[in-house]
Amino acid sequence: MYKSILLLTLMVFSAINLNAQSKDIQAVSAAVDKLTKVIVDPDRAVLESIASDALSYGHSAGKVQNKAEFIDDLLNGPFDFSSVEPSNQTISISGKTAIVRHTFVAKATNAGVPTDIKIGIMMVWRKEGSAWKLYARQAFRL
Repeated sequence: MYKSILLLTLMVFSAINLNAQSKDIQAVSAAVDKLTKVIVDPDRAVLESIASDALSYGHSAGKVQNKAEFIDDLLNGPFDFSSVEPSNQTISISGKTAIVRHTFVAKATNAGVPTDIKIGIMMVWRKEGSAWKLYARQAFRL
């Protein structure tokens, strides 16, 4: 009888944990989608709300930006994204930290010159209060 109660208790806690993690994965995925959309159609308020104040945003060419530089670059920089399509996305969560990996496929212009982009991305999202915020991002050449 004791073993049955213990097993049932473990199953219930496992189910609760999986459900909570599933909700977090959905929330992180929604945050990544929001970031993808705001890269194509930059909006200062959305960028401010989605990026952590401690953001470290690394580009595939080695440039690293803080939150203010990241936002300014999207709003005023030479790149103008017309489409961004992440693929092969994975999300893993541990506590209040999520790691997202995907392939970033985009069409853009760089100072008016059309360019196609296909790079790897690794992002760290951190739960701050009730919201998932982009804490770190590093792009790399495939």
